[in-house]
Amino acid sequence: MTSLRGTRFLVMKRLIGRLFWAVALGLLFTVRAYAFTPFVVKDIRVEGLKRISQGTVFNYLPLKIGDRMDDMRSAEVIRALFKTGFFKDVSLERDGGALIIVVSERPAIADIKLSGNKDIETKKLKKSLKGIGFAEGQVFDRSTLEKVEQELRQLYFNRGKYGVRIKTTVTPLPRNRVGIAIKISEGEAAKIRRINIVGNHAYSEKTLLKQFKLGTPNLLSFYTKNDRYSKQKLSGDLERLRSLYMDRGYINFNIDSTQVSLSPDKKDIYITVNITEGHRYTVKAVRLAGDLVLKPSRLFPLVSIRKGDIFSRKAASDTANAISDKLGDAGYAFANVNTIPDIDKKDRAVTLTFYVDPGKRTYVRRINFSGNVKTKDEVLRREMRQMEAAPISTEKVKLSRSRLERLGFFSHVNVKTKPVPGTTDQVDVDYKVTERPSGSLMAGVGFSQTGGLLLNASVSQNNFLGTGNRVSVAFNNSSYNTLYSVDYTNPYYTINGVSRSFSGFYRKTDAAQANLANYTTDVGGGSVTFGIPVSEYDRVRLGLGGNRTTIRPGFFASTQVRDFIARNGGTYNTLNLTTGWIHDTRNRAVFPDSGVRRTLNLDLAIPGSTSKYYRLSFRDQRYIPLTRHITFSLTGDVAYGDTYIGNKEYPIFQNFFAGGIGSVRGYRDNTLGPLDS
Repeated sequence: MTSLRGTRFLVMKRLIGRLFWAVALGLLFTVRAYAFTPFVVKDIRVEGLKRISQGTVFNYLPLKIGDRMDDMRSAEVIRALFKTGFFKDVSLERDGGALIIVVSERPAIADIKLSGNKDIETKKLKKSLKGIGFAEGQVFDRSTLEKVEQELRQLYFNRGKYGVRIKTTVTPLPRNRVGIAIKISEGEAAKIRRINIVGNHAYSEKTLLKQFKLGTPNLLSFYTKNDRYSKQKLSGDLERLRSLYMDRGYINFNIDSTQVSLSPDKKDIYITVNITEGHRYTVKAVRLAGDLVLKPSRLFPLVSIRKGDIFSRKAASDTANAISDKLGDAGYAFANVNTIPDIDKKDRAVTLTFYVDPGKRTYVRRINFSGNVKTKDEVLRREMRQMEAAPISTEKVKLSRSRLERLGFFSHVNVKTKPVPGTTDQVDVDYKVTERPSGSLMAGVGFSQTGGLLLNASVSQNNFLGTGNRVSVAFNNSSYNTLYSVDYTNPYYTINGVSRSFSGFYRKTDAAQANLANYTTDVGGGSVTFGIPVSEYDRVRLGLGGNRTTIRPGFFASTQVRDFIARNGGTYNTLNLTTGWIHDTRNRAVFPDSGVRRTLNLDLAIPGSTSKYYRLSFRDQRYIPLTRHITFSLTGDVAYGDTYIGNKEYPIFQNFFAGGIGSVRGYRDNTLGPLDS
């Protein structure tokens, strides 16, 4: 019995002890939580501010004058102010009905000095650090230094410098500021020493590595940086490797794993790619399925992979895209074409089914333009081949964009198709343009071997007052040529796109100075020309003009020149009928990088002219993109001239000549042509 009472006493003692500590801790937290007796805030004062304004603090406060202050609100205030990152300490005090907020500001970053960086400019490093909130003038938080070092390391890792070392020093400065010194030891860039491909049987490792942009050092590595490892580059190389196999029938090809290892001194990189080739498959059959809103006879010609062909992922993808584009041209803007392969492992053959989901036929509600500050909307709208309220055609949308680019008024033209909210069959087509300067005021002085001292002045406006009309006034003067000219063109004289041009000119030429012959000519005239569109890329020109030419022999004129003037006189009045054909598929008028421009022109001096002759010329210009930034241009010219209706003598001042820059390089200007005595 005594033993039982003693046990009960011991248990009670332990319970009383635990209860005591619980009450004590509860009282402690109660005292901290209820630092204020609840009261209504009549005033708010902030103490301890040095750089940060009171207005900034008030913007972050979760309470205002008139609110009730209690333990919960005090915790909210402290959390909100700490969350700003501006303060390292925050406390609250009460003075009657006033709430006093006492803060201790974090220091500001006064200066960031980087040293040791040679591979990356200081400006670029600071810009990267600014992106993570670490810049001069920002609040300094010591915990961000690790983030700073990680950011800098990543920048150098991206350049293959895995041995980079970074040391950061923080120096306190007056007025609650700090200076940050970052010392960088870049080390050497790690280089790829070996790329191994394991599991290849159909193709040699040498053939496969030709698909890789990454590689071991060679003579051009200093420029191409192909020996610098990059995760993004490796991903691209692996995708090209996959494409090589998938486009040659290996439908089950797989990249099992990729290992990238770094040598202990962090200077050498070794890459191992493990692959499984699988078997080569042929195409057993090609089928169309789904909702075929267009007849199969219109879709099957788009199929670029046939029965019996070696399977090719690219050919299958091109077919799906071609069918999707065809549906897009028919108004099904959101058509989806999926390629479903049915693999027969026994026969190593695959049946391809192109499943067509056209969606709803889509109509264009509105065509919008933006960015055309100077150019009028009608100038852009008349180039549209896609019409409002009509079924959308992806081909016409692209063609409209190309026509805007060919105007030469815009440096960039972007187009987006946006679904109309609340509908399932309407879209808006938005064209965003960036205008380039379309006018120029030019004056210059120059010198050339042929022309001697050159003086020129011109005023031209290819988009006069935003109307799309072209106006030009020019003056050029050299030792052999003086030219005054005025031109005006309205590209839309009619709503159907017929253009009309007026031109007037006066030209004085000293043929001897131009390496032609010893005579001078004075020519003045004018013309009116109409351009008639006959197709999307073809235009016919018809024009009528007149000019008066006066020819004078020089002191050392050749016998041919003197005899010609003696027989025909020195003044020629010519009435010209001009006609021509232009075929233009260039993607842009200014700096094109693809397309063709062909021109065929006939200049006919009609009866009533002093001399009846004709000049026929043809020019072919081709633009072939070699790379993204390099375009190959090829130009060829053919021309012929002769007399007709009894005229036996072709005017000497209408002869053809070649040579010089822009014609035949290696020859002086106009030194290729008819010779005289």
